[in-house]
Amino acid sequence: MVAFDHPVVHGPIPGTMNPAAQIARFLEGRADALLLNLGNFRYVADAAKGSTSMPGLIARLDWTTALGTAAINPAEHFRSCLIGHPEDAVRAAADGVITFLVLGSGDVDFERGEVQRVSRIARECEQLGMPLVVESLARGKSARKPQDPEWLKLHSRVAAELGADVIKTEYTGDPATMREVIDACPIPILVLGGTRTGSDDDILKVTQGIVQSGAAGVFFGRNVFQAENIPGLMQRLHAVLASQAPRQR
Repeated sequence: MVAFDHPVVHGPIPGTMNPAAQIARFLEGRADALLLNLGNFRYVADAAKGSTSMPGLIARLDWTTALGTAAINPAEHFRSCLIGHPEDAVRAAADGVITFLVLGSGDVDFERGEVQRVSRIARECEQLGMPLVVESLARGKSARKPQDPEWLKLHSRVAAELGADVIKTEYTGDPATMREVIDACPIPILVLGGTRTGSDDDILKVTQGIVQSGAAGVFFGRNVFQAENIPGLMQRLHAVLASQAPRQR
């Protein structure tokens, strides 16, 4: 799955300047699904003309400061809000929706709001038959090591208990400890890629570790849309992911 929702939090970072052209490249690379802000759904129809396959579309429903300036300065209070509802995603012909769940801020009021927002969206999704992905993360002054397995186990399980159908979260960096996280969560986990810090070969090596952990797949953003050859990298990622048989629970 390709995450292309970054500009709503980070602004026009490299790889996001021409959304229509990038979405066409994701389709060329045969993405299984695209994560988009509702404002970018308008580009999908044109990009899909002549395409032999259509990816699933996942709508981002919220905005947060936890991944922006407040993440750099943990003394700042985190804030989040809805920018859409499941009904809006239905009208946009989305196949699923996604919302954040951020724990570790040290701010009880903020985290109460996170739990309430995810719960309300989950109940709305249940009424509509809309699949819900929760992007669960540890951020803030209490989360000094966000990729620690204990943090990942906590927030991914909380998200599952609130009604998520799928989790999008971080990688511990090690297949064995990531397997512990996956075993502690009763729903599928897709691993996000984070900042692009290496070459395509480095990304494939990380993906191999994720596959070994038993994760259901990857949810890459900058690792894909900042690549020099997006369709080529996606083809290589498909090959790595296809090498792993589905895990039996």
